[in-house]
Amino acid sequence: MKPTFTGKLFAAAVLLAATTTAAAAWPEQPIRLTVGFPAGTGPDIVARTVGEQLSKELGQPVVVENKAGAGGQIAAQSVANATPNGYTILLGEVGSISISPETTSELSYKPLRDFAPISEAVRADFVLVTPPDSPYADLKSFVKGDNNIFNFATFGAGTPGHFGAELLAEAGGFEIEPIHYRSTGDAVTAIISGQVQGAFITTAMANTQIPGGKMKGLAITGAERSKMLKDIPTFREEGMEQVNFGAWFAFFAPAGTPENALDTLHKGIVDALNNANVRTTLENAGFAIIGSSRQELADLLVSEQKVWSGVVQKTGFKIN
Repeated sequence: MKPTFTGKLFAAAVLLAATTTAAAAWPEQPIRLTVGFPAGTGPDIVARTVGEQLSKELGQPVVVENKAGAGGQIAAQSVANATPNGYTILLGEVGSISISPETTSELSYKPLRDFAPISEAVRADFVLVTPPDSPYADLKSFVKGDNNIFNFATFGAGTPGHFGAELLAEAGGFEIEPIHYRSTGDAVTAIISGQVQGAFITTAMANTQIPGGKMKGLAITGAERSKMLKDIPTFREEGMEQVNFGAWFAFFAPAGTPENALDTLHKGIVDALNNANVRTTLENAGFAIIGSSRQELADLLVSEQKVWSGVVQKTGFKIN
């Protein structure tokens, strides 16, 4: 017997209801949040702080997975290749998302093609630091010192700290010898022990090192002084406004992730960022809360690509 018109309508209604219910039920399993840096670093603090609250917002566990190495590229690649169902997401940052594509010709992922933007979470400025026994008391003495070349620790070739050092060298009229460390811990140890003469680290990291006397802070890249490091002047205050860069951290999913999952993740992340305890934790760690829309993050990727493409071309730096 052929189904009647009414029967067809009923079947279609049942199918539509089932589809709608399935969409509304997302997420139905734990979410893996991948971060490209070790436990205890700034990105890890953001991931774990937001992830803990996000699990409450979504009603599912959010498991943070640290895949450190290559300046965040290993983590980014793993998420770019993940199944686009919303259950694997990335806390990406300016280095692996906007700088690496300009410096690494053989990069296995293309951020504008391979990621679905969710929300920019936080931003952080950078602090020029030196070892605790450094002879330089301030930025002026550092720039006007006898050295024509300084060795700088970086957390990887082509990272913001690396290019920040290049910008400083250009503004100060000297040269740098970048020392690229494979791990954050090794770079921090090199700064503290005096194996290098300087480095750029985020305000979040500086806040854990400078107050205890493990490093000296000479200047900060932001437009304003850090609330946590109020004694450190900005480069602008010191007459070097061209040394102006920062780090942003944002959430991404693999391209092709369903819209309902992206919308749910966006709402959950923004709500998590607006939680009072989350805000306090992140701000005390040196971060500025953003919580952008999906489109705002997409626009940021386009504008940042242009910015860092110009910096790379100016320095002539390429990894391969």
